[in-house]
This record gives sequence, structure tokens and C-alpha cells, in this order.
Amino acid sequence: MARPLAIAHDIFMAVAALYAALLLRYGFDAMPPADAVLLALAVFGVFAAVGFRLTRLGRGIWRFTSLSELRAIVMAATITVSGFLLAMFLINRLGPIPRSVPIIAWFVLVIFLAAPRIFYRVMRDAGSQAIFGRTRPRDGSLLVVGSPDDADRFARGAGYDRDDRTIDIVGIVDVFEGTQGRSVRGIPILGQVDDCDAIIARLADEGRRPAAMVIAAPRENRAALQAAAAAAARAGLPIKRIAEVGGVEGKPTPTLQPATLEDLLGRPQVSLDLARIRKMVAERTVLITGAGGSIGSEISRQVAALGPRRLVLLDCSEFNLYLVDRLLGHEAAAVERAVVIGSVRDRSMIQRVFGEEKPDIVFHAAALKHVPLVEANVCEGVLTNVEGTRIVADAAAAAGARALVMISTDKAIRPSSVMGASKRAAECYCQAIDATRSPTRLITVRFGNVLGSTGSVVPLFEGQIRNGGPVTVTHPEMRRYFMTIRESTELVLQAAAHGLAHPEETGRIHVLDMGKPIRIVDLARTMVALAGLKPDEDIEIRYVGIRPGEKLFEEYFDGDEDTVASTTPGVLLASPRLADRNRLVALLDRLSVAAVAGDEQQVRALLNGIVRESSPSASAPIHAALDRYSPAAAGPS
Repeated sequence: MARPLAIAHDIFMAVAALYAALLLRYGFDAMPPADAVLLALAVFGVFAAVGFRLTRLGRGIWRFTSLSELRAIVMAATITVSGFLLAMFLINRLGPIPRSVPIIAWFVLVIFLAAPRIFYRVMRDAGSQAIFGRTRPRDGSLLVVGSPDDADRFARGAGYDRDDRTIDIVGIVDVFEGTQGRSVRGIPILGQVDDCDAIIARLADEGRRPAAMVIAAPRENRAALQAAAAAAARAGLPIKRIAEVGGVEGKPTPTLQPATLEDLLGRPQVSLDLARIRKMVAERTVLITGAGGSIGSEISRQVAALGPRRLVLLDCSEFNLYLVDRLLGHEAAAVERAVVIGSVRDRSMIQRVFGEEKPDIVFHAAALKHVPLVEANVCEGVLTNVEGTRIVADAAAAAGARALVMISTDKAIRPSSVMGASKRAAECYCQAIDATRSPTRLITVRFGNVLGSTGSVVPLFEGQIRNGGPVTVTHPEMRRYFMTIRESTELVLQAAAHGLAHPEETGRIHVLDMGKPIRIVDLARTMVALAGLKPDEDIEIRYVGIRPGEKLFEEYFDGDEDTVASTTPGVLLASPRLADRNRLVALLDRLSVAAVAGDEQQVRALLNGIVRESSPSASAPIHAALDRYSPAAAGPS
């Protein structure tokens, strides 16, 4: 409503409120003299105008009437009645006007000012629906997963109460307990997340099967979101998420978009110590091996954003280096950087690069990580994962680097594969050097699977879904820990900063908090549902058996590792058994010679010995796994 018209309306309503109060008090037949009534109405109108101006009541837009507007109405009514009482007392001692009339007028004035505003907003927002009930939406019905507050926020922002709404909400699945049977905006709360399967089935039986499930709960409720998504996947419901876009007066308006794996599998945001992380990197030379890979490229991006003096990107893949360099050219053009094509297995090249660049911080992400491929190429896996790590660690120490951060994996715990054993051997070397309190800290960071990384199960499933299936899962009970690339990289930086700030924690392994493991078959079903298809109907889920070197369950810690509390959020500490340094170096020398010679049997035997010494409880899995491929191998001689 235009502002002058709104002001005139309010003053008229103020005068009408006093007259109505007089009528309520006297009735038509016993009203005070006309001159006394006119005087009272005039004085009341004047003070109403003053009160409305002081509270800025006329400036509010009626369509957006809210509690703040109602507070202003109450304040304006109070000022008006108080001023009226004082003026009339000075004029005629309130002779013709009983003292009850101003009190009645206050209540009537609040109603007269608030009611038109509320009615106007309801009609603008809900239209004829406010009077005649809801109309059928054209875009189908939704089942909303979230708390009552989440559902209310979504319904309000999506215009659920409007006459021209395009959605219908058949019910709410609460992520908390104790609200079943209640409702939000007339929408029933049907149960909790654990009841999702039964809720969807019941709605289908009633002819109200939802067209999609909407995730309204924040990502912090990871377990609830995953359970709800799994139920939606089993029922073949598309899964949507709420994306906020710019709305009226800069306020975000929720819209629906297809959910992503990151939405469903992401975890609560860890509080990062950005000041400490920036201090570690800013104005320093940072070298990243495997810079073109999934983790390496994300480390490169995040480090570049922290203002390093120089960034050195090293990778054996020309194409991957080209991509990450081009990306940084757009995102961090001001950062000086060097691009080096080379292998971490080339000792002379690595020594030359480290000697020239003299990096302060080294992130060692170069590795061969695909379990079946490393099983089929044992010597290559050892030369990259073990010998490559030794070469980079030695070069970092020789160049006087403050720290080398070695990226490891949860597959190094009680390893059942050559890839896991090779990463455990690399951990052993970094631990042994770090335990000597070398001027260069060797910080090992261990974590699990990364969503979307090269060689991970996610791109495999995506390709299989695009091709019409089947989606191949090794075992119905296989579980893995998952993190997004971004959060894993952030925690790598957090762990590195923690390690530098705590030199007394030498020889310990930093383990990223991976949350709870996820069943791979649930991940597969969720991805099929996210693609708008029905698992087991549109896309077959086929079990193909566990592959060589795989385990059903991954672990955080080995049974022989002592866990130590960390003061840094998202980072846990493990204190594995330290291998004898001299014996370890001798074994690694022999391992390198055997790998160069292509002696796969000897490589497996030596790996077995290294892992067995560093963790006795791990000897059974690795020994059995390696002997499966080389029955004659019984350990180092």
C-alpha cells in the first residue's frame, strides 16, 4: 500500500478506534455531548499521528507485515493513548470521558491497525486459497526430511501457502524424535527417519505416493540424511535438495535442485584454524608432488588461496599438470608458480628440483592407489609408493624443508593388499625419520576414500549408470569411509599445521576423522536414485565378489596403535610401533633392488616383513594376502 494512503488509513483507524470504544462503553443512546466527543476524537487523532511518526509505523510495507510491525503497532497505540490521557486531563480533567474508554480504545486500536495488515498479507501470499482452501499444485507432491523448523522454513520460502503454489507437501519426516502426530502449517509429521520405508509404503497405499524426497535438514545430520536417502533409493524416489537463491530484498529463497553425493555424505563443517594454516603457508615456497591428481590438485588450489610466495607443481602426467596450472592461472594468477614434469622415482631429478626450489613445505600426494591395479603391478606400486616416498623425504630433509606432509590411506591399517602394505612401508620410513627429531618434520596424514577421486568407486558407478547398468558391487556388506575432496584437503592442511605446532608429537600418525563408514551398496542405490532411476528396476545392482586385496571393512587404527587425543578438531593421533631404523633402511634398500629387478616374489616377502615388524597384529592379513599370490614367500631371509 502507498505510504500516504497507509498513513491516512492509520489515522482514520485511530479515530474509529476511540469512537468504537465510546460506543462499547455507552451505546448509541447514552453518548456524551457531541462537542466533547468531537474534541476527544480530534485530540486522539493528533496524538495518533505523533505516535505513528515516532514508531515509523507508516513506513512498513503491508505485504511484509511481521512481528516487528506488530511491536510497532503496540508501541504506537501506547504512545497515542498515553498522550491522549495527558492532554484530556489538562483540558477538562477527563470529565466527559470515563477512564475505561482509553483502555478499551488501546485494545481496539491495536486490532484496527493489525487486522487490515494481516488480512492484506494473507491475501497477497495465499490469495483465494486463504478462504476457499488449497488448490492442487501442478508440479507434484513432496516428502520433506528435516526438523519442524527446517520444514517450516522450506514451506514458507517455497510459497506453500500461496494460491499459485507449484508444490504439495504430503508429510514431514522428522530427524528428531517426539513429534509424530503433530503438524507444521497443516502438514503432518509422519514419523522419524527410521520409519522412512514404512512411511513411503503407507503413502503409496493411500494413493499419495510422493513424487520426490526433499532434504531440508542441514548436512550436519549426516546419518539421518544417509538413512533417508537409502530409503528413497529403495523406493525409487528422486532426491532433491534445497538451494537458496536471491529473493525479495536480498533474502534467500529456497529452490529445489537434484541432490548430490556431497549433500548426502558430507559431514559437519570442522572448525579450521585458518590463522595457523595461513601462517604455515603464507610467503613460503610450497612444493606438491602428484599435483595433477585429485588430492594434489585440490591441495594446490587451497594452498594457492593462502598466499604462498611460490608454488611448485610436480607430476608425471603432462595433461594433469596442464589442467591444474590452467586452473590456478584463473583462480590465483598472482601466485608465482613452477610446473615440473617428472616422477618421484627419479632421484637425481627430485634432488635437482628440491635443490633449486628449496621448498619450505612439501605435500607428497604422488602415489599409485588403485588396489587391483597395484596387485597386478606389484613392483611398480612399490617403486612409486615406497621408494618414491623415500626419495622425496630425503630430498626434503637435504633441502632444509620445514615439513613434508605424506598423504597415506586407511588401507595401510592391517593391510590386505600390496597397495596398503606399500603405503604402510612408506609410513614406517617417515615415522622413523620423524622420531629422530630431524629438523624437517615428516608428518603422515592418513584418511579413507575420497568422493570423485580418480580410481574411486563413484566415477565407476556414474559410468555404469550412464550405460544403463548393471552397477557392480563387490559384496552386500562392504563398507568404506568417505570424504569429499574439499573437506579431506582442508583437514590435511589442518593436520599439517597441527604437526608443525606440536614438535613433541614426533613419530605419530595424524588420522583424519572420517565419521561413520557407508555400505557401498547403499552408495550405489543412492547414486541410481540421484540419477532419477529406480535401483533393481531401471538399473540392476549386481554383486561380483571381493577383488584381490580388498577387505570388507576399513579401519581407523591398527590394534597395536595407541590412540592419543588431539587438540585439533577433525584430527586424531595414532602412535604405531616404530620399526628399528637401521633394519628398516636395510629392508627398504633390498625392497628397492627387488622391485627394480622385477622380482615380484621377493618384493611381496619383503613387504610382509616390514609390515609385520611395524605391527604384529597386521602380519596375519598381509601374510595371508601375499602368500595367496606367492606361496613360496615366507618372509625376508
